[in-house]
Amino acid sequence: MKIRLHQFLSKCGIFESKNDVKKAIWSGEIEVNGSIMKDMKFEFNTNKKSVTYRGKILKLPTKNYYFIVNKPTGYICSRLSSQEKILGKKSIFEIFKNNLSKSVYQSLVTVGRLDEDTTGLLLVTTDGKLVDRITNPNNHVPKKYLVDTELDIIEEEVSAIRKGVDIKIIEENFTEKYTSRPAKIILQDKNQAILIIDEGKKRQIRRMFDSMGNYVVSIHRLAIGNMNLDDFNINQGEFEEITLEKINKTIIMQK
Repeated sequence: MKIRLHQFLSKCGIFESKNDVKKAIWSGEIEVNGSIMKDMKFEFNTNKKSVTYRGKILKLPTKNYYFIVNKPTGYICSRLSSQEKILGKKSIFEIFKNNLSKSVYQSLVTVGRLDEDTTGLLLVTTDGKLVDRITNPNNHVPKKYLVDTELDIIEEEVSAIRKGVDIKIIEENFTEKYTSRPAKIILQDKNQAILIIDEGKKRQIRRMFDSMGNYVVSIHRLAIGNMNLDDFNINQGEFEEITLEKINKTIIMQK
């Protein structure tokens, strides 16, 4: 399997940030098979080519790790950029920083993303293949959410969600239109519902309700497949290591 040079270096656990990776590449400190490589997007097979940094051979972690997180509000599901740090943003990866080895910490990725203000079940792993298996919309892995809205959820909205909602996104010079897949919705109260979807487009739930003239106040992810957050004794902002076997039994096999 091929990987881009900057991705490889980020996963090795040698560098503190993406900027450090860039500096090492652009300064000529990275060699691939004995030749200096300054192309960040250079793709190579890790089994066929060796990478060195200041004469030290770099390797990817050989063991994968899997964690379930109870995501609190106010955290983004990506590494912080310099601008985000200035703005005082918080990354979900920060809760792992002092609890894992540097190489494992640097290799962590989220299995899909939850919005900054969305809470609940989130998987974090070093296993890129698992990320694709769960997030690929063709695999139809269901995700269950508890959604609170500003206005009452009327029957027309329930019907539209079950059939598929027409969504139009306009951002600067970019316009996108799509219809959400039919979803399951169960009313819990006048302005609260459990929503089950098997796709995960950016801000999809909020945009579904926005397109129908309703505003989402909060979203909490309850489950992925048959993996329910309530089955784990994890407070918000905490995580627990789990096994791939557990994930396969409760998520991958449930479609």
